[in-house]
Formats: sequence, C-alpha cells, structure tokens
Amino acid sequence: MTTGTPDVLLRTEGRAGFVTLDRPRAINALTHPMVLAADRALAEWEHDPAVTTVVIEGAGERGLCAGGDIRAIHEDARAGGSASEAFWRDEYRLNARIARYPKPYVALMDGIVMGGGVGVSAHGSVRVVTERSRVAMPETGIGFVPDVGGTYLLGRAPGELGTHLALTGGVVGAADALLTGLADHFVPAAELPALVRDLTRLPAAEAVARHAATPPPGVLAEQREWIDACYGAADVETVVERLFDTGVPAAKEAATTLLTKSPTALKATLAAIRRARALPTLEEVLELEFRASCAALATADLVEGIRAQVVDKDRNPRWTPPTLAEVTDEDVARYLAVPPGGDLGLAGTPAGAPTTTQDRDARGGA
Repeated sequence: MTTGTPDVLLRTEGRAGFVTLDRPRAINALTHPMVLAADRALAEWEHDPAVTTVVIEGAGERGLCAGGDIRAIHEDARAGGSASEAFWRDEYRLNARIARYPKPYVALMDGIVMGGGVGVSAHGSVRVVTERSRVAMPETGIGFVPDVGGTYLLGRAPGELGTHLALTGGVVGAADALLTGLADHFVPAAELPALVRDLTRLPAAEAVARHAATPPPGVLAEQREWIDACYGAADVETVVERLFDTGVPAAKEAATTLLTKSPTALKATLAAIRRARALPTLEEVLELEFRASCAALATADLVEGIRAQVVDKDRNPRWTPPTLAEVTDEDVARYLAVPPGGDLGLAGTPAGAPTTTQDRDARGGA
C-alpha cells in the first residue's frame, strides 16, 4: 500500500521501505512538508522489524532531486521572512538522520541530483549512480554556500577535487561521483527496475552486487594535478590566478566560470570547506552550514542569484560587491557567526553514529 503526503509517496514492499519524491515537474525539488514527511517515515521504519532496507528514489525521468525549492527561498528572502531558516533546520536534521541511519539506506541517484538532492542521497550507506547521473552542488551560482552537508562531503574528497566542485558548481557523472566519494556503486539505468525488485527481497549489499558494473570514464582523475595545484591556494583570488596561469584549457575554463559566481559566496565557500575539513563530525559541519545559510538569506546576492538563474533566467546576476577584491574578511566572517535565531543544535556526534567509510560499509551490508 502507498501512503504519504502531497509530493512524497511512502510504501513498503517485501523487506524494503520506499520514499519516492513526487514533484516530477520540479525535478522533485524539496519543500518543507516533503522533508518532514521523509523524516517521519525514517523514524517509523527505524523501529519496524519488517523494514530492513530503506530506498529513496525520484518520480519521473529527470532525476532524483534538483535541490531545495529555491523559488520559495527567493520569496522568503525578499520578504525578510523566517520560513527558509525553519526549512533548513529540519532539512539538515534529516541529513544527519540519514547519515547515522542504522539500516541500509539506498539512494538511487539517477538523473539530476543537486543541492538538497545530494543531502538526501550522498549521506546514505548505499549510493547508486547511473550513466544518467548529474551530481552537483551549484550554490555559488545563486549567491549561496554549499549546504546539506555538502562541505563535509566535498571537503573529504581526494586532494582539492571537492574544492573545485564546490567553487565552480561543476556537474559530475557516475565515475567522478565515485571518485569524489559522493557515490558507492554504478548500476546501468536499465537495471534499476530489477535492482528495486531485488531490494524488496534481498539484503541491500547482495541486491546491489547483482547489478553493479563499471561506469563510463570520468574526467577528474586526469585533471587532478592542476586542480590540486591551483585550489590549494590560500584565497580565491590566487586560485583564479593559478588557474589562468596553467596554460591548461580546462583550468582556464574553470577560472572563467569562477568569475561568473558570487564573489562573496566564493570566499565564504572556501572558508567553509577549509573549516569543514577540520571538524570531525557531520553534525558539526551542518552547524557551520546552517550559520552560512542564515547569513546568505540576509544578503542581496542570494535574491539576485535566484532571480538571474531561476526567476528571470537572464543569467546575468549583478553581484554585491561585484569583485573578489571588494569582499572583506568581515563579509566572510558573517557566514561563520551564530545566527540571530541561534545555532542548529546538532553539534556533537550521537553515540553510535556512523562517521567513517567502515561504518557506512557495515550499514550497507544488512
């Protein structure tokens, strides 16, 4: 039987519980009620002995989830409201629940998986990508900072690959999602229906192993040398300078891309990535990201970025300030400060919370 709320379908079949994000016309972009519905289902299934595996999937052909409902965030920011802060509080708590979920949590990361879509998938214990997967944290393009644990994930990618993806908002396919630690397994899209059937009757690890294959080649591995050399710089200005100086066409393209992003968001993102690397738990990083998100809500860049990319779609944002040189240390410090409404309250890893690859592997095998 299928139950749930508008835009989230819940069902149990065999040994599996399924969360289906059901806003296909919006590529299943997350709303606050969707987050709450998913969280309630996970809480219930955690203690249901009949459910041994949880699966998250997206309705339609376009993707698992394109992120949060940024049109709603745009309206809230323009009105000076607090709805976005409330949404993030519950969304980030859901991300933390997924990361420490005691049962295999299988994310079918087919198609577009961006922003909040990464948050409901890449913290899971069994993360499946296909040849159609397009995974990204594109926040700097709308004057925002990667959130939903994105700085935690990207900060732990090999070398400076995560910094490159966080600053540019670059989209990766299956092989590069595996390389950067955003996914665990490649399954051809045509095999997903059979995988879903097997998940209803077999342990998650066994079901995935039946369908896993080798993905098409990626691009990041061969770009690692210049990425590490350039993005290891102390500040964004030097990153851009090094990228232009490499003589590598892909590096110059990355530099050009960076100069189209919000200068303030770029500097705040680099600071957040560096800080996230030094924090031991996802919960502590989510606290940091919550501060950054609340700070961004009060800036002109978030409203302007969403306007240019999503509302008017002129792709010509007018950033404030317009250049990297004009962004001050004080501007960046505001992204790390406690918001007026207080912190998220998640800091500290709960007892038994899985935080390592070994822990994820253990959860994936049940």
